[in-house]
Amino acid sequence: MGGFMLYVDVKPYHTLSPDQLLDMIKNEYIATPILLAKQIHDKSKGNAISTGLVILQVTWFVLQLISRAIYHLEATQLEAGTLAFAVLSFIIYAAWWNKPLNVQCPHPVYWTLAKSRPEEYDFHDYFPIVIGADDPKILQIYLSLFELLAVMGDNNFTHEKLQVPMFDGSVRVDVLNMTFLVIAGLFLATIFGGIHCIAWFFAFPTYQEQVLWHISAVAIIAVPWLGLFSLLLNPLLKDTVLKDLMTWITLFMPPILYMTGRVILLILMVTTLRNLPPDAYQAVKWTSLIPHL
Repeated sequence: MGGFMLYVDVKPYHTLSPDQLLDMIKNEYIATPILLAKQIHDKSKGNAISTGLVILQVTWFVLQLISRAIYHLEATQLEAGTLAFAVLSFIIYAAWWNKPLNVQCPHPVYWTLAKSRPEEYDFHDYFPIVIGADDPKILQIYLSLFELLAVMGDNNFTHEKLQVPMFDGSVRVDVLNMTFLVIAGLFLATIFGGIHCIAWFFAFPTYQEQVLWHISAVAIIAVPWLGLFSLLLNPLLKDTVLKDLMTWITLFMPPILYMTGRVILLILMVTTLRNLPPDAYQAVKWTSLIPHL
């Protein structure tokens, strides 16, 4: 994302999304850029050493936790939460293995059509795909949110856009791929929440904190799936009032409940450190004999 910059009169004009790049080539607004895979990877600030060090650190941490379980030593809620983030890091590194890291200089492409100016090109046509966009109420809410972002200073919808955020939503995705991405995201949330359930029977300072951990861990597993279920159920409802209510629940309740569960888990990871069982202070002996970072 953001790898191609449209230049007009030798000045940067707009960062192109993949869809915009292909459309401009098809309509002969720009010449087809010639860029080799080696040139793309050469722009990356990451390499095998930096990636290997991160993977080595995460692997070492996971091995320590496995060793503690084998030797029946108590682990902490903070370690369980860190393990969840470690697994998440593994998945992200795998998904972005071939993605160039921290590219600062995009590849230039030049406007070549003399009879037309780029001001006439509709960059707004590439509005992000949103789930539920076929529902006018849902789409209107999304439009209002994006317009609010634009007013607050996010210039994503102007033709002078020169930068693309890391998680840009302007790429058009077909229904099959969008379905795959949604299901993959739900399974990722399930894995992330499921790892927190490892601490289900850990020692907690109070019973109330243990119950809070249980509820929050289950919430971050179930809430994303409930949001999807309510979204799929919404078109089947006939009652207008019930349908409007379900629309608001679909849009706002899952994010609020999910973030609340995440915040509670983060707080409990820290507060439970005040009263740890004696085993939690013991280290697995063999880990001290191996040099590590």
